[in-house]
Amino acid sequence: MQMSFRLPTIDKDATRDAVDRELEKYRMYLLMDPEENEPKITSQFKLIATAPGNAFHSTTEETAIKKIDQENKRQEFINKIQRAVNRLAFQERSIIIKRYLTDDEVYDYEVYNDLGFSERKYYRIKSRAFYKLALILRIEVYLEESQTEGGEAS
Repeated sequence: MQMSFRLPTIDKDATRDAVDRELEKYRMYLLMDPEENEPKITSQFKLIATAPGNAFHSTTEETAIKKIDQENKRQEFINKIQRAVNRLAFQERSIIIKRYLTDDEVYDYEVYNDLGFSERKYYRIKSRAFYKLALILRIEVYLEESQTEGGEAS
């Protein structure tokens, strides 16, 4: 008796969009300056009774902790993206870095001309890189089982 094993089908468009969002988030995190989290200074002084426990009642302390937590999350995300991109093959990594991870807004045609790829080869490698990134980052999107049953032969 032979067991059949079917891998779930990846929703290509949704997966590509998910990777694109993560790369855009990476770019924004690099540019982010969390000045809005600075403590507010007011002219009013107020005494706050202390309560038992480890709760902070100072807005300055709460703001400092929030800022540190946000910075840690931001840095963890940046490191996660960098590690994922570094796992790609050289050509895939070159495309992703030049197209998505630089400060400048660059178009696809500029990247494939700069790297010396044909347009077809560029898009093939870019597509493969996106799927690998989706799997590495665990953000791939799968089609619903009902959608895949009707369109595929067993």
